[in-house]
Amino acid sequence: MEHILTTSIQKAADRGRTALIPFLTAGFPGRERFWTELEALDKGGADIIEIGVPFSDPVADGPVVEAASVKALENGVSLAWILDELKRRRGGFRAPLVLMGYYNPFLQYGLERFAEDAARAGVAGCIVPDLPLDEDAALRAALEAHGMALIPLIGVNTDGERMRAYAQKAKGFAYLVSVLGTTGERSAFPPELDRAFRLAREIFSVPIALGFGIARPEQVAAMPVRPRAVVFGSALLRHIEEGGNASGFMERWADA
Repeated sequence: MEHILTTSIQKAADRGRTALIPFLTAGFPGRERFWTELEALDKGGADIIEIGVPFSDPVADGPVVEAASVKALENGVSLAWILDELKRRRGGFRAPLVLMGYYNPFLQYGLERFAEDAARAGVAGCIVPDLPLDEDAALRAALEAHGMALIPLIGVNTDGERMRAYAQKAKGFAYLVSVLGTTGERSAFPPELDRAFRLAREIFSVPIALGFGIARPEQVAAMPVRPRAVVFGSALLRHIEEGGNASGFMERWADA
């Protein structure tokens, strides 16, 4: 059976558009406001929503996501709080939910316990940027036992052999990091991106979602090959931090 994350991206393709995957740090800009913005993303056309799990040492994140993570931690946001609140709201979101976070909070929570609680909370998958393929067996097994996917992260410097190793285990979708370095808005993408994207499409049977540096629908429209899905986070967080809201931000992507 096709995974719910794959199905969600395919439904967008059937409607002739790119699937939208917004990222919002849990507890940002405040514990209560976060849920308001999450609901707005869901109603505003998100096909999948990534919820960021705050961490004190976010090595893959740029300054905007890092600042949101620090603020959330100061507000007392934890993995346990996220899961408890999601359990209370289970069934209230149309879009499947994915948790994106570093390995340590999941490990400290207990992998089996985390997988069980995440499934009860309605989580469809996880993205763990600091967990390499060679070390992900325990978390992958725990998640898959409850029908959740461990989403692979690949980059513009990932070679075909490594992609094939990821592709053998991939479920839901694969996340292609568009640039080397941390998250954040970019004015241009590296020339290597087109090669990596085309190679990934040949190798993976699951859809490829493009992330890191996506801020405007015009960037997607200008790409030689249109991605099946795009992830945007820093631009959304900045928009909210500057006084905007998720509804207004999603309106920009209505025709993507």
